[in-house]
Amino acid sequence: MMDTEAFREFKTGLTLLRDRRAAKALPHMRRAVELDKNNPYYMSSSTARRMWGRALELDKNNPYYMSYLGVVLARSEGKWGEAQKLCDSAVRMKRNQAQLYLNLAEVYAAAGRREDAREALESGLKFARRDVRLTIAINKLTQRRPPVLSFLSRRHPLNRQLGRLRHRTMRLFGQAS
Repeated sequence: MMDTEAFREFKTGLTLLRDRRAAKALPHMRRAVELDKNNPYYMSSSTARRMWGRALELDKNNPYYMSYLGVVLARSEGKWGEAQKLCDSAVRMKRNQAQLYLNLAEVYAAAGRREDAREALESGLKFARRDVRLTIAINKLTQRRPPVLSFLSRRHPLNRQLGRLRHRTMRLFGQAS
């Protein structure tokens, strides 16, 4: 049973992190760890690695354990090869689960292999078609054109309008991707 106070603290900490207030988020995250020490979302990466490794030992055929252990290995220890093997094996075991493709893409992206990450997500679309998370992740990995006026921010209204005009023009001439 999840400790609701720990979850509330964790959620507050995440909100503060998203708002770029890390200093205020830290006490909430620490409190969540104190209240629920066995929750993998609150743990340090080394503790999470041990936990996922133990879970995999107990159930060697669980693709989720394999996949998440791969993500933890990639993030915490930079063991890209081992992480990729684990995530690949998980995907082969259960091809219709979008989360496994997302984890594999995360490992590739963390290793600096953005093109491989995009290919993994595209192959995930073939098997888990209705999961919008795959499309969102592909869009995040897609290379964007530079702003038309580089001295203005991408969100500046003039850059946005000129960017739309550039896109329409390139599409008209068959060069848009």
